[in-house]
Amino acid sequence: MSNTNLHILQQSAIDLLKQLISTPSFSKEEDKTADILKSFLEKHGVPVKNVQHNVYARNAHYDDRKPTILLNSHHDTVKPNKNYTLDPFTPVEKDGQLFGLGSNDAGGPLVSLIATFLHFYNRTDLKYNLVLAASAEEEISGKDGIELVLPHIGKIDCAIVGEPTQMQMAVAERGLMVLDCVTHGKAGHAARNEGENSIYKAIKDIEWFHSFQFPKVSDLLGPVKMSVTVIETDNKQHNVVPAHTRFVVDTRVNELYTFEEVLEVIHKNVQCEVTPRSTRLRSTSIALDHPLIKSGIALGRTYYGSPTTSDKALMPFQALKMGPGDSARSHTADEYIYINEIVEGIELYVRLLNEIL
Repeated sequence: MSNTNLHILQQSAIDLLKQLISTPSFSKEEDKTADILKSFLEKHGVPVKNVQHNVYARNAHYDDRKPTILLNSHHDTVKPNKNYTLDPFTPVEKDGQLFGLGSNDAGGPLVSLIATFLHFYNRTDLKYNLVLAASAEEEISGKDGIELVLPHIGKIDCAIVGEPTQMQMAVAERGLMVLDCVTHGKAGHAARNEGENSIYKAIKDIEWFHSFQFPKVSDLLGPVKMSVTVIETDNKQHNVVPAHTRFVVDTRVNELYTFEEVLEVIHKNVQCEVTPRSTRLRSTSIALDHPLIKSGIALGRTYYGSPTTSDKALMPFQALKMGPGDSARSHTADEYIYINEIVEGIELYVRLLNEIL
């Protein structure tokens, strides 16, 4: 494809992003942006399929005998930060920036991947298939997002997940496991030194969560981190010794441990009941000698471990998280992305894949 045609795709991507910004797409309410994405792809001659609010498409010469690369990002957004000074649903261009809810997370990466997919769409000489998936419910880790659509796509060998990383390569990602913990005592009157105070039991376990250090420390992600974030009892009265104390532990796991290994260590060291809310959002990594990573390194991209989770955690294959924009802007008031970040992001995606395809 010529530079002129690539420029047209870049401008189309920016126009599409403005449409997406103008259309509210909170998690579980992405039907209208799904329609916009479907219509955009169909206007470019691409047959599209839906699975609820997930939209996906295959390259024109898809061949079951070839390996497949998934290009994925999400089109749902969080609700706007209360400190917005601009209308979050009005795309505003100013000084090379495009403002609007979801512009950075993850509208910019999404439209950049769509343009990249279209760039390669009609090629007959590709060594890999390309599948594009614009998924729903990423912001709430919902079960009707990428997990729902993957079985419909077929076998995937690897993926690029579009999130704002300044087009650097997030090769590893922390897993997230939220633990609900309960200590049990016995209710009694505080004035008569009755009962068994569950808070004191909880304090011992909370101190362990605070001070314990898992021995395996990742070069990319650092240590496993456990943070107690909520504490409560059933009590409404000051003079009753609480029978039950509940607390929540936010657990961020590096790629050197499975959730099962972490839970085994926890159960051996605390007295409280420990129940994980979910073990879906696992830590992930992609090998540094993977063709995607080698291609990125050849283009001068750096690699790092990401502290945040994404749909990459739900993929049972190796995936690279990479996209235009900056994670520090995500979920902030007056969210924005630089227009030039999208233009350069599409160019870099194309060059990255050219080395492989």
